[in-house]
Amino acid sequence: MARLSLLLLLACAALPAQADEHTIVVKAPAPQKGCVEVEVSGQRAQSISCLNEKLLPNSNIMNRQPPALSGAEAVMQRPSNQLGLYNRAALEHRMGNAFGKSVTPQRPPAPAPASPLLPAR
Repeated sequence: MARLSLLLLLACAALPAQADEHTIVVKAPAPQKGCVEVEVSGQRAQSISCLNEKLLPNSNIMNRQPPALSGAEAVMQRPSNQLGLYNRAALEHRMGNAFGKSVTPQRPPAPAPASPLLPAR
């Protein structure tokens, strides 16, 4: 039994060595810069990946700083509540729990008048 397992072990060890002798390594060619045109049913079409690469902006355009905004453009970038325009969040805050129920904003109840004869608590 030990002899059989030893033979199987040697046979298994020899298999990868034989596979390496007969293995053919195929290297992919370097990618070409040109686009490949394909003809299907008489219609020609270019490779989508190649067309996408052609449509990418140049690296010098992507790395440059955006132009400075003029005074009017800087004002237009400000939030609406700083410009005095309608802002739903500010309106809800101002109206309190009366928002959507009444046109008058929520106000705390008026304090009761204090008697000048009684001492303050």
